Amino acid sequence: IDFGCGTGKALPHLAPAFRKVLGLDISEALLRQARQMNFLNTEFQRMDLAQPGKLPKADFAFCCNVAILPDMKKNTGIFKNIHRSLKVNGSAVVVIPSVESTLFAGKRIVEAYAREGVSFAKIPKEELDYYNITKKELLQGFFKIAGVPTKHYSEPELRAIFEETGLTIKKIDKIEYNWTTEFVSPPKWLQAPYPWDWIVDCTRIK
Repeated sequence: IDFGCGTGKALPHLAPAFRKVLGLDISEALLRQARQMNFLNTEFQRMDLAQPGKLPKADFAFCCNVAILPDMKKNTGIFKNIHRSLKVNGSAVVVIPSVESTLFAGKRIVEAYAREGVSFAKIPKEELDYYNITKKELLQGFFKIAGVPTKHYSEPELRAIFEETGLTIKKIDKIEYNWTTEFVSPPKWLQAPYPWDWIVDCTRIK
């Protein structure tokens, strides 16, 4: 099951690997685009992923940057649906934004301007819009993307939430991205460590 399949970006990887793939999304417009990919072993269903729904039991679930809503109860509902959909011993891969990476990227932005002789107070406002948040949003891991509070997760928080929702983590790793995701023209000195999302390999034990 592809949770939040969107336009079907993951289908070229999922469809050849499984006998049958079910794509779920709340947007009918995105599902129409996904159907145009015409994989014979795929089906689609419109669903609010945060609400309990009738789902077939699956061997595998994939969820990429979907549980990022500004309402943590809804995000928890998504994780619960992943657990609910899996067969016992079924596996899931969840990709999710990292709090640690976001804070590190902000530090690098400040450092890059400092190397150019620009003080923090004179950094262009739009460079730090991502961090224009309240203390409550910071503590809850909400950073703004295009002005919308978007949930990011720390590694300890992921471990706690997955345990709460019945998913057993086998491994947490990083998907690293180039600095062009944070800078239009990254300075040459800016190398590793790179910004990342978390990728969580988990399973349903019971």
